[in-house]
Amino acid sequence: MEQGKDHRERAERGWRYACAQRVKMSSTKVGFRLAACLLNISEARKKDIVEKIAKAALYDDNGQKHSQATVLNIFSDYDYNRSVITIAAPIDMLGNYVIAACTEAFRSIDMAIQEGIHPCLGAVDLVPIYPLLDVGVEECGKVAQSVGASPYVMNCNVTIDTQDVAIGKDIARAIRGSNTRGLKGVQTMAFPHNEKIEIACNVESFEDQDNTMTAHEDSGYISYCVLGKTFSNGGALQRCTGAVKT
Repeated sequence: MEQGKDHRERAERGWRYACAQRVKMSSTKVGFRLAACLLNISEARKKDIVEKIAKAALYDDNGQKHSQATVLNIFSDYDYNRSVITIAAPIDMLGNYVIAACTEAFRSIDMAIQEGIHPCLGAVDLVPIYPLLDVGVEECGKVAQSVGASPYVMNCNVTIDTQDVAIGKDIARAIRGSNTRGLKGVQTMAFPHNEKIEIACNVESFEDQDNTMTAHEDSGYISYCVLGKTFSNGGALQRCTGAVKT
């Protein structure tokens, strides 16, 4: 059994240290207190929609660029049909920018036809907020709550080297919090992904009594162009010109 990587883990890989260093050098002189939102949206197959949602966090209703907001990374999983857009800004402004992106997601993503192997709550699934510079976790929690996020601790995916979904379901059932011998506060589900089986585990508040999580039982890398920068699933950032390679 090998430790898998969920969307937030993959979206965080590589950007956290580099981002913190870059942000620190550019912001300490003006006293920015920075945080980032790893916004999970239920779209990964229509790059124009993903780009539109990312840009909504960066511009106001009049088309003016928010000078203190940026998109650090965009990660997409075709099979999940899910993308993670990393939006960074001063903590006191981040909530408004995230709400703008969420509003565009609700407007642009048609959940009536949305398909993906990972179940989703809606056009916007997760709104985790992380501290970057001179910001505490408690402040991040307040921002998350202000945009409607529910209490959340962490999650991880475990990949098992089999294509037998029944084995995955047996493991998920054994560790699920609703099982008397399971792990308290843990929600689980198993589903096929990349020719193996993934077991997704959400660790919710221990006071949360609802510990069930069920699933509705040709991908390639995508590049996105936002404000002249190209973002790929690997997290690389390059300048983009007229045409964007996919």
